[in-house]
Amino acid sequence: MRQLSPEDLRLEAEDLNTCRIKLANGSRTFLAASRLLPRRVRDPAIALYAFCREADDIIDIGGATEGNLALLTSRLDAVYRNAPHETATDRAFSAIVHRFHIPRTLPDALIEGFAWDADGRRYDTFADVLAYATRVAGSVGAMMALLMGARDKSQLARACDLGIAMQISNIARDVGEDARAGRLYLPLAWMRDAGLDPESFLADPRPSPELAAIVERLLEAADSLYRRAARGISALPVDCRAGIFAAAYLYGEIGNEVRRNNHDSITKRAIVPAKRKIELAAKAALSASLSLTQTPIDIPERVFEAAYLVDAVHPYTPEPALPAWWNIPARTARVIDIFERLELREREAQMIRLARAEAYDPSSAEA
Repeated sequence: MRQLSPEDLRLEAEDLNTCRIKLANGSRTFLAASRLLPRRVRDPAIALYAFCREADDIIDIGGATEGNLALLTSRLDAVYRNAPHETATDRAFSAIVHRFHIPRTLPDALIEGFAWDADGRRYDTFADVLAYATRVAGSVGAMMALLMGARDKSQLARACDLGIAMQISNIARDVGEDARAGRLYLPLAWMRDAGLDPESFLADPRPSPELAAIVERLLEAADSLYRRAARGISALPVDCRAGIFAAAYLYGEIGNEVRRNNHDSITKRAIVPAKRKIELAAKAALSASLSLTQTPIDIPERVFEAAYLVDAVHPYTPEPALPAWWNIPARTARVIDIFERLELREREAQMIRLARAEAYDPSSAEA
């Protein structure tokens, strides 16, 4: 990775500030949790979320038209060529894609999920809901893990668990809001089993004991994923744990607020009070401290629908960056080191060629 010049750093800071402004309205939970992350992770995370937010807005407002999907595909193509479109969001996202080696499969999955949203797709089974949540949130969880340097399969699976759990919390909270907009994310099979007709419900969404039971099933599934994800948080870099615990607790608390509203997500909207957010931030800091004395437990289980995201990530050990052009002594030492390594590789290659020549020497074979 090339060393950034002072001008590059200035432009990158401007792009990042633009991304931060984009997130100021409508991403308060993320911004609150991100304050507990170290700056080396927080800044790239802001760039990631700003791109995700912008892509979501393009599809949500303009629809999943061929033109909009082609636009997003074109923007991703440019990002992965390291020649992003001339927007702050794309430049910032491109920088983290190449800095953290984010595979194209992950943002592609996110955009596919947005397209499902715009198409008004319905989900017959809970597995189908998981497939949707994998795309719109599990993909973001995996990308966040990469920003923290976590490329282990188990850690990535736990990151997907957390993203999916957060999305399920959102689904449980927004049943009424989604229904009034003609959207339905509840498993249709669960509704039919409870005696609820999906089309009738969409035409006139009302709270009921049957609907409350379905919402509780969603929350229980989310709780299970939050518990599993916590194991992965304890394996993250120490300075990242409080921020990710905070995100998990804040989104998990959405489900608790839904329960306090008697699972009525139709006439009420679950909101976590500011005082409770402060308490959860303190709890996150405590959990991060306690994790220092705990040995992370590897859990082989993963959400089947998210396995392809985990498998798309390959191990990567970054090369040390070249010193800045103005740091002549360090740059000279780095160049000397490169030449020494090249010379060593050439000697090794020469020894291999000599060994092969001796192995195939006809005279030695006759002897």
